[in-house]
Amino acid sequence: MRVFVTGASGWIGSAVVPELLDAGYDVVGLARSDEAGAAVAAVGADVLRGSLDDLGSLRAGAEDADAVLHLAFKHDFTDYAGAGRTERAAIETFGTVLKGSDRKLLFASGAAGIGGRVLTELDESPFVGLDSPRGGAERLALDLVEQGVASVALRFPPTVHGDGDKGFVFTLIGIARERGASGYVGDGANCWPAVHRNDAARVVRSALEKAPAGSRVHAIAEEGIPTRAIAEVIGRHLDVPVVSIPRAQTGEHFGWIGAIFGLDIKADSSLTRELLAWTPSHPGLIEDLESGHYFHDLT
Repeated sequence: MRVFVTGASGWIGSAVVPELLDAGYDVVGLARSDEAGAAVAAVGADVLRGSLDDLGSLRAGAEDADAVLHLAFKHDFTDYAGAGRTERAAIETFGTVLKGSDRKLLFASGAAGIGGRVLTELDESPFVGLDSPRGGAERLALDLVEQGVASVALRFPPTVHGDGDKGFVFTLIGIARERGASGYVGDGANCWPAVHRNDAARVVRSALEKAPAGSRVHAIAEEGIPTRAIAEVIGRHLDVPVVSIPRAQTGEHFGWIGAIFGLDIKADSSLTRELLAWTPSHPGLIEDLESGHYFHDLT
């Protein structure tokens, strides 16, 4: 099977591509730069130059593939609406190519949007339309099932952690170091779910092989970790105080990530574990933080 992967050199994609290659798949990775292309080629995948803004490259990759794995996303939180429009255009492009073929379209989505209770795989995304978060791409893609596209939503938590992570948790560490205090929002009881990226890579491969069209897969190892617990580990390793930041001051203290760190998200993965026979086996987020590698590069 030939799989076209966007985000192949990214944080999740760079773990997924070797997982697919080891399982015997032919992989073509989208690369927007020489550096990204070299990274994709180095692990044994073919390279297609292009980007999310180059819809022609997305069409070409999908046309020549037995399945599409869309992991790329513009993580530009200064223009999140623009990122959503780009995401929607990518899904529309893949839908046009794959319509009527029953080929799989697996795509990265988020575990958010259901307030006050635990999100499950049975919950539809509340985000609909171009101007909604991520351009309403999950609902759009799953609607394509009726047109003969075997769409599968891959819901990832806010933090996909591991050695080398430069995402949200790394950003929080940098803010704590700069501010001289490790903050949490309010009472810090709001939660983030999490998964180690190697566990995430395994669930993606299993979803490619086993998840039926129209399903929602939760790449969630931990249902919800109190953000205060995250802040406490960061504070201990940096030897700075751990402080509560009033919600009205989150933007001032945390910058763009404040609104995200203040979210309360809990997500269950019981149905995914049963469907895919998936059991996370790598360290949880707190254990990963305690191991120290997030702090090794700090001087």
